[in-house]
This record gives sequence, C-alpha cells and structure tokens, in this order.
Amino acid sequence: MQPAAPATAQPTAPSAATPAPETAPSNPIPAPSVSPNAAAPAATDQPVGQTAIGRAQLPQDLSPWGMFQDADRLVKVVLIGLAFASLVTWTVWLAKMVELRTARREVRDGLRILANAATLAQAHEQLRNGTTPVAQLMQAAAQEIRLSANARGDGLKERIAWQLERLEMATSRKISRGTGVLATVGSTAPFVGLFGTVWGIMNSFIGISNAHTTNLAVVAPGIAQALLATALGLAAAIPAVMIYNLLARQTTHYRALLGDASALVMALVSRDLDRAKLPLAQAAE
Repeated sequence: MQPAAPATAQPTAPSAATPAPETAPSNPIPAPSVSPNAAAPAATDQPVGQTAIGRAQLPQDLSPWGMFQDADRLVKVVLIGLAFASLVTWTVWLAKMVELRTARREVRDGLRILANAATLAQAHEQLRNGTTPVAQLMQAAAQEIRLSANARGDGLKERIAWQLERLEMATSRKISRGTGVLATVGSTAPFVGLFGTVWGIMNSFIGISNAHTTNLAVVAPGIAQALLATALGLAAAIPAVMIYNLLARQTTHYRALLGDASALVMALVSRDLDRAKLPLAQAAE
C-alpha cells in the first residue's frame, strides 16, 4: 500500500468581499485655479488710449503760481496784464486818498479864515502868500479888483465869479486826475480775463484731441489754468469799480467845499461893495 501524496497548498484568490487598501493622496489640499485674466484686473477699467498717459506728463503743482508757469504763453501775457492793472488800481487808490485828505484839510482851514474875516482885506492879508486852493481863489479875486480899479464896478462881481468858477473847474480836474484809469480797469478787466479763459480752454480741447483721451486728470489742469484768467480779471475789476465810486464821492465832497469857499469870497466882495467905504483896489493891495 503506497502512502498518499501530500496535498499541495493551492493559492487562494482574494475574496471579492475584502476591500482593496486606499492609497493616501500626495497633496490633500487642492491648488486654487487661477484665471488667466486675473493678473491684470485694472487693465479693463480704462479705455484704450488712457493707459499711455503717464503721471509725469500731468502738471503736479496746481497752485496759482504753478498754473501760471504751466499756462500758455498768451494766457501768461493776459495774467501779467491783469496783475499789473490790479497793482495800478491799488496805487491810484493810495495816492488819491492821501491827496484828497490833504486837499480837504487845506480847504477847511481856508474856510475858517474866510468865515472869521469881516472884510475882504482881512481875508486877503492871511491868504495872500498861500498856495492852497482857497488862497488861489482869494488871489484871483484880488487880481480882478486891481485890474478893475479904473473901471465901473457894475460888472465886478460877475467877473470875479467867472474867475472863481474857472479856478474851481481847474482844481476839480486836477484832483480827479488818475481816476479814469480805475474806470478803464473796472470795465475792461473782466473781458480781458474772459479772453484768456477762452484761449486756455481752446488749447485744452486741442490737447485732448492730440492725446486721444477724455480722462479728467488730463483735462482738468488746462481748464483750471484758463479759469485762473477769469478769476484774476474779476479780482482786478471789482476793487477798481469800488475804489472809483469811493473816489468819485470824495471828489464831489471836495468840489462842494470849493463851492463854499467861492461863495464866502463873493460874500466878502459883495459886502465891501455895499459898504463902499473904501476902494476895493486899495483893500486888495
């Protein structure tokens, strides 16, 4: 009897019920997906042509002096002319205020002398060597009296009145000298400034056309430079008109004081003629 052959172990197939082992992922956190257009989000915010305008091309100083330096040549001429007109306005105001104040004080002093004088000879004695307007009125009356020494006295007062009126007009013209410049500045300065503004805005529109952009950062500096001319024109015109009106009122007051002085001189002449106690030619010497 032969021995039984040993049973060979047969490999057993893995059971289908046993789950296969899972391999761990090498990168548990997924990488975010990057859009190709996300790198330049601001590129679509500006229209074509605006990105070519660099900040270096735009004026950095928007102060009045900076805008003047960056302005067009003709606009600069307008601004300089308006600044000079404003300087002339304030110079005339200062000079005429001093002149009118001095002239009014001199006329008031002469009025006090005429009011306190009883006769023409007394007033002439105090004013014969003076250079004030009242002294000139008195000297003109005395001169006419001397020239009329051998003539009839019927028309003496009329001749003296004509002489005094002529002196009043000459003194008024002298005191009003220089105020016409204020009227000219006040009436023309706004239009000169407007001309500078129109020219500056026209150049701004030309620059917009050449740059092919309507970006406000490009347009605003040129328009601001243009509007500076209008602002300076108004700054020159408004004080000129106000100062002209002020000087006109003070000149009218000064003329009224001269009229009072002429009336007092004529009163002294008429008083001496009515008294007829001495020849007026001797009183005026």
